Amino acid sequence: MTYSIIGRCARTGRLGLGITTFSLAVGGRCEGVAANVGICKTQAFPNRTNDPLAIGLLAQGHLPVRVMAMLAANDSEHDYRQIAIMDREGRIAAHTGSGTRGWSGHRIDGDCVAFGNGLVGPQVLAGLIAGFSARPDEALEHRLMRALEGGRDAGGQGDATGHRPERSAAIKVVDRVDYPEIDVRVDVHATAVEELRRVLEEFKAYEEFYRQRGRDPARAIPQDLFAKQLEARRAGRPS
Repeated sequence: MTYSIIGRCARTGRLGLGITTFSLAVGGRCEGVAANVGICKTQAFPNRTNDPLAIGLLAQGHLPVRVMAMLAANDSEHDYRQIAIMDREGRIAAHTGSGTRGWSGHRIDGDCVAFGNGLVGPQVLAGLIAGFSARPDEALEHRLMRALEGGRDAGGQGDATGHRPERSAAIKVVDRVDYPEIDVRVDVHATAVEELRRVLEEFKAYEEFYRQRGRDPARAIPQDLFAKQLEARRAGRPS
C-alpha cells in the first residue's frame, strides 16, 4: 500500500523520489537514491538488497532495463516486487509483479515514473503525474510534493473496504554532490502527506541559512537568532 514517483528535472539534471505509504518510517528505507548515478525504489513486498544492488550496477554503466533484468535473475520472489529505476540521464525501467496486492501498476511519462500498489485505481498514477507536471519550472522537490498531493487527492491507498491513510512519507533529491540536497520525511503521522508539506516548507525556509553557515561560518548568526528573525518576517514585524 504505497504510491511513489521518481522524477528528473530536465533543466538541471537533478533526480528525486517522492513516496508515501501506510507503512511506518518509509524515508529510512530509501537507500537507492545516489547522486551522479540514479534512483531505484523497490516496494510492495520489498527486497531491500535490490536498491543498493541496482545503484551499484547503474554506477558500472548498465542501463536501467539491463539492471531490472539482473535484479529479476537474482531474486526468486521477483513477482512480489514493484520496482522503478531511473539513471542520471532519465532513462527508466519499471516492473509491477503479479504477486503485488490490490490495484497495482506503473506509468512512465517523460521525465517521471509513477508506481503504486494497494491503490484505489489507476487514477492515482494519473494524479501523481499531473501533480509532477503541473509546474515544470519549479524546483524538483516542489514538483515531487505536488505529485504526492495529486496521488492523495485522486484517492490514494484503499480497496472495497475503504481508504487506508498515508502514515509516512518522504522526499529525497540528489544532484552532483555525494549527499542528498533534500531529504525530508515524516515517520509516523495520521496525515503524512499534509505533514510532509509542512516539513518541506519549513526546511526550505532554513535551506539557504544552512548553506551559508557552511560556506562562511565566521559570519554565521546563531540558529536561534535566525529562527526569531524568520518568525518576525512571517508575522510582518521588523527583524
